[in-house]
Amino acid sequence: MLILTCPYCGVRADETELSPGGEAHLKRFGPGSNDEAFEGYLFVRENPKGVHFERWRHSYGCGKWFHAARCTTTLEVFGTYEAQTSEPPKAIREAISAKRPGWSWRDLS
Repeated sequence: MLILTCPYCGVRADETELSPGGEAHLKRFGPGSNDEAFEGYLFVRENPKGVHFERWRHSYGCGKWFHAARCTTTLEVFGTYEAQTSEPPKAIREAISAKRPGWSWRDLS
């Protein structure tokens, strides 16, 4: 079972208390964007085998959205952080790099 810690209220919650929100750190396209860019934003998502950044909502807790860094093959959680950040915190990136030599956040963005 997947267990994540809400960075806002500090509660360790299993996935039954949370709601998944899809891929994190997407570039959003607003008015004036072309149809292809908007379609990509709405429908095209990464589905990696390995490290992935996701959005989660603490549905049965504080109700806030947050981001989680985890491995999709092992369910290992590298950390959680507030949804308002534009990239994973340095400590989380270092934790991933320590377990996955050669991994780089820049390769994903």
